[in-house]
Amino acid sequence: MDQIEKFHTDLLNELRTEGEEKSSPVSDVFFERMAGLLEAEGEIVAADRVGFVAAASNKTVRIDGIGGDPREADGILSVIVSDVIAEDEVKKINAQDAKKAFGHLINFVAASRRAAFREELIAGSHEAGAAATIASAWPSITKVKLILMTNAVYSARTDAVLAGTIADIPVTYNVWDLKRFQRYETSGRAAEKLTVNFKEDFGEGIPALKASSNGDQLDSYLAVIGGAQLGEIYEKWGARLLESNVRSFLQARGAVNRGIRDTIRDEPEMFFSYNNGLSATADSVEVEQSASGLTILSARNLQIVNGGQTTASLHAARKVSPETLGSVHVQVKLTIVPPETSEEVVPFISKYANSQNKVSAADFFSNHPFHMRMEEYSRRVLAPAAEGTNRETHWFYERARGQYLVERAKKSQAERRRFDMEFPKPQYFVKTDLAKVEMSFRLQPDTVSKGAQKNFGEFAQRIGAEWNRSDKKFDETWFRRLVAKLIIFRHLEKTIPKQPWYPGGYRANLVTYSIAKLVADLDERDQLVDLDAVWRRQFVPRDLSDALLLAGEAAAKVITSPEAGVNNITEWCKKQACWAVLQRTDVEYGPELSNCTIEPEDARSAQRDGQREEAIVSGIEAQAKVIEAGGEFWANLRTWSNERRFLSPKEDGVLKACAAGTSRLPSEKQSLIAVDVLARAKQEGFLDESEAPRVRISSLSRRH
Repeated sequence: MDQIEKFHTDLLNELRTEGEEKSSPVSDVFFERMAGLLEAEGEIVAADRVGFVAAASNKTVRIDGIGGDPREADGILSVIVSDVIAEDEVKKINAQDAKKAFGHLINFVAASRRAAFREELIAGSHEAGAAATIASAWPSITKVKLILMTNAVYSARTDAVLAGTIADIPVTYNVWDLKRFQRYETSGRAAEKLTVNFKEDFGEGIPALKASSNGDQLDSYLAVIGGAQLGEIYEKWGARLLESNVRSFLQARGAVNRGIRDTIRDEPEMFFSYNNGLSATADSVEVEQSASGLTILSARNLQIVNGGQTTASLHAARKVSPETLGSVHVQVKLTIVPPETSEEVVPFISKYANSQNKVSAADFFSNHPFHMRMEEYSRRVLAPAAEGTNRETHWFYERARGQYLVERAKKSQAERRRFDMEFPKPQYFVKTDLAKVEMSFRLQPDTVSKGAQKNFGEFAQRIGAEWNRSDKKFDETWFRRLVAKLIIFRHLEKTIPKQPWYPGGYRANLVTYSIAKLVADLDERDQLVDLDAVWRRQFVPRDLSDALLLAGEAAAKVITSPEAGVNNITEWCKKQACWAVLQRTDVEYGPELSNCTIEPEDARSAQRDGQREEAIVSGIEAQAKVIEAGGEFWANLRTWSNERRFLSPKEDGVLKACAAGTSRLPSEKQSLIAVDVLARAKQEGFLDESEAPRVRISSLSRRH
């Protein structure tokens, strides 16, 4: 069995299992999973399920999903058709099959602009909401993106291909097939690389100067790109040009920068002088040397790591002041980073490029110490054996996409079976899972409803700011309670669709609103959900489940009864007004609720106890780590840190003691300080030779 067949088999088995657990058809589970990947990739800003097919004016109209409100997506209307084939054999489709599916989508978009069609749809239905969004947003729409998601193998290549117009609005085709999903799930973003061909597709190459020598670790260029050309490139590729965290923060901030906009409109010839330009990376470039100088013809996997706001503003100017873009020029610092080292190097480029911002896009990259700490806990902390089992397990936190499958794949068959028992797939979670769960418990269901990217951007800003104030609270107890929140969240995902009051949709919105409602009501009583009890049991007790479902029933009534003037329930769920209505709604929980709650002071006391226990264990572990690394390692770290004036006198003394090796055993307290210095040093570029990738990154921090 080859890789694609195995991926297909595993995918179908997982979809069927999840469908049974959640009482959902496989088609819904497939849409949710794959549309989530499209959100993470930046293909869409949100993923709202529709699932509608009918006949209108003797034509088949169909839509399976809509990628959010175009007015919040740079004017891009993304509509989705989703085909999951339940057969065990991998199927193939061709361009004609895709064109037929896209034709049905086009028919729905066109029909949605007609009042007569919209009036025939059931009020409050998913399709009515999608049609209302399309009709009301149409004056703002600049592009229609048609997306086909399928678990078949597509025989052609269709990615952002122009395919005509609808009422003079350009339309593109995008196909995400089984092979594309397989590449993305196993290797992450790097597997879906776009190639920007400046000369062939966008008029001309971009003039550049080589900014590196042959002996340098990385090739780099200083280039200048025209504002019109950059806007056109963003028109085709959109947010996929932006490194993922830049995209998250750009979406979290929202509006196009007014200063950039005014310069484009009023003083376009001064844009180059006023604007800081872009920092970008690429896997490789094609260049041409001529008598007039060096020209970059194309760039593979071009990613903007700083300057997303500039790029989006230039794109927006194509509509409001296109005549000025010809006078706009933007400087670009382009670094060529080989794929095998991008995980190490790109975060540092992004971090330093964004260093003028207190909480920047780079601050919450996958190698931020928050994520690294959560990853460390997820590999070390054993969860109690669930009821009916006698085996302790781990909850696997995937800090960087593909870690779980890569870790599993490199093991032998016997080791893989042990891995599956130790790290069961249902106990795997990623950054966006962490963000939506945590934001639900932080009473932000309207933000969670805005989609994975926007929610993660808000979450990252909050957690990043809290971490900068003090990282002490993000301890092992915090991690255990996070897992308890995940258990609750996933329990509701399974149980809500089975309730008699379930409206037949909006499950994702109901889950986050149910949690937020109960947590808010408990806060009014000065009570908390007893997360420690959920952690110990590894399941949601009956009394807590009943209370959450009562909150969910109230939430269902509120979100399916939007305020006047709101025709799309999914969009209603994204509004603070929706959350405000639910907060004012009274729910009678009953006395059993007290069986699953805890006093805030008791929760704080439990965390303090946990911190003391963790400190004892951590001290011993830190001491063992110091001894294991050896005196030479700590001597090297001390030299590196002192060269950069990185150490306090106390820390320098600790590293000196560690460098003495076995002749002078450091205390547990000293060892903890040494390990903390090491973590900070790695954030600034220190890398031990035994860990170093082919391109060393320590030199990247020298200019700081």
